[in-house]
Amino acid sequence: MTVISTNTPTPELQALDAAHHMHPFTHGAGLNAKGARVITRAEGCWLTDSDGNRILDGMAGLWCVNIGYGRTELADAAHRQMQELPFYNTFFMTTHVPAIRLAAKLADLAPGELNHVFFAGSGSEANDTNLRMVRTYWAEKGQPERQTVISRWNAYHGSSVGSGSLGGMKGMHAQGGMPIPGIAHIDQPDWWSEGGDMSPEEFGLSRARLLEDKILELGPETVAAFIAEPIQGAGGVIIPPDSYWPEIQRIVDKYGILLIADEVICGFGRTGSWFGSQTLGIRPDIMTIAKGLSSGYQPIGGSIVSDAVAEVIADTEFNHGYTYSGHPVACAVALENLRILEDEAILDRVRNDTGPYLREKFESLTDHPLVGEARIVGMMGSIALTPDAAARAPFASEAGTVGLICRERCFANNLVMRHVGDRMIISPPLVISHEEIDTLIARARLSLDETLSKLRAEGLMQAG
Repeated sequence: MTVISTNTPTPELQALDAAHHMHPFTHGAGLNAKGARVITRAEGCWLTDSDGNRILDGMAGLWCVNIGYGRTELADAAHRQMQELPFYNTFFMTTHVPAIRLAAKLADLAPGELNHVFFAGSGSEANDTNLRMVRTYWAEKGQPERQTVISRWNAYHGSSVGSGSLGGMKGMHAQGGMPIPGIAHIDQPDWWSEGGDMSPEEFGLSRARLLEDKILELGPETVAAFIAEPIQGAGGVIIPPDSYWPEIQRIVDKYGILLIADEVICGFGRTGSWFGSQTLGIRPDIMTIAKGLSSGYQPIGGSIVSDAVAEVIADTEFNHGYTYSGHPVACAVALENLRILEDEAILDRVRNDTGPYLREKFESLTDHPLVGEARIVGMMGSIALTPDAAARAPFASEAGTVGLICRERCFANNLVMRHVGDRMIISPPLVISHEEIDTLIARARLSLDETLSKLRAEGLMQAG
């Protein structure tokens, strides 16, 4: 039996990692010179590294460990499934019980007429599926010219060529020939950074109406779909003004284009509802899912598809799929994860107890000299760092300089809090307790204090 030892000295593990392991979204040479932090164990909301430090995980892994670490029920579900049916595909007119049960369960949980599931191995794969599906849908409807999918700048929809093109991360687009043809982008609803003198309500309407402008510019007969996260996650937890989504819904309804809600981060309790679309009152034709579907215990994603779209796709041979679409072990683990979320009333706790408690504590950080705003929905929030909150001013330094300093202070204080530019973001496990929330806020405040001291010492507390 292969045993993966965690007793190897940290420097030896770091050297081996540097020699052979290529990390995602990383400047490899810089990391290799510094040495990666080696995580060896996890329990609940806590990580342990190879030096024995206990770290509060304020990001739930990568937005995904919703039920927390160390749930042996999921390991047991995987073990049982591996013994019974470790793998079989769903090509060639075959299926298996875990995929059947999970698809039915997701149809039960999803709102409206979202009753069909196309499985993938990740959110990136699912959004590639969506791109092909909406174009196939319109071709089968006799409108093959409807090819273009509209997205938003600073959106994140994955990192494959198709999903990375759907996203609006310009740093990603600078590499690898993205975006591919047939993708258009409009500006994001980030009132704090881009709202100017408009009220949030005015700004929300203005940014939503950019969708209508883009549809008319391209020609309504060429537009297949609009894709957006209910709340932008990797873009910095951008919570749109209340006026934004009702206007977006009006526009997609007016022009008859499909609406894809990317629920990879917002889904499975993150906003206090099963899906962010429910929290924000969105009526999508397709929802992208992953991450919290299995709480990250197994790689799995998918597209939950409306009756109207699925009926059209079913009338043709959809030449698309993945070896691991509906992997039986991943499906079994996802089913057990959903059972725990339901049986332990975790969403109710987020909505009525820990979510409001976290919001109160998180928003209290606005009294800090570095914090311009602290906004949160459910268990996803962001802090805008600024040298001048009244003016909503950016720093004079290159964007992300201050955020990186703050992130490093958080990590030094054994708190995982991510930075996106000069925003600090959190997305803790949904099972976080009041006491752990207090610890998170205390460590965040300490890290902000240390960041402020460093900025003043280095002359970086300057508005741009």
